Amino acid sequence: MLASRYFGLMIARTPATPADAPLIAELIERLARLVRAERHAAGLNPAQWDALTYLARCNRYSNTPGAVARFLNATKGTASQTLNALERKHLLQRRPDPESGRIVRLFLTPRGETLAARDPMQELTATAATLPATQREAMLQGLAAMLTQLQRGRGDRPFGVCHTCRHFRTGAKGERTHWCTLLEQTLQDSDSTRLCAEHEPA
Repeated sequence: MLASRYFGLMIARTPATPADAPLIAELIERLARLVRAERHAAGLNPAQWDALTYLARCNRYSNTPGAVARFLNATKGTASQTLNALERKHLLQRRPDPESGRIVRLFLTPRGETLAARDPMQELTATAATLPATQREAMLQGLAAMLTQLQRGRGDRPFGVCHTCRHFRTGAKGERTHWCTLLEQTLQDSDSTRLCAEHEPA
């Protein structure tokens, strides 16, 4: 059996078997560790980074403290501490929802947007882009399936990109406006590529 050595691990070049599952988990952890090391230099802990980048990617209906808590899989109290820290660092600000004063919306400050754009995850993204299309597709399907299975097993509701939701309705050909049947709201092209807290897989 031919094999290659990556990070001190022997990776078989033959079709994977169930016995490779621990190796898959370890490779995921090693990739995550590389990103965490780079992120630490910016002075934010992992939860703060996750909240920051979530707010940079979510749509205008999903930028609430409750949605952040769900995304972080944390209690509202723990998520509140994370958001308070980001606010103290002048990376986000809270504003009341113009249509409902009971809802608080979270927005990144210019400083927060700049930091999110420099997320070390960008390097990992660029590396993934260099892989052959067949490898990217296999990884995308496999990792998405793993995440969904873990979330369902824990009773968590998965987040997802708007246009992949069963409530999303695309506009007529040539139009740039779409529709959410759940929220009964018009969606722009820019909304359709963002994370939504109400996402349900199509």
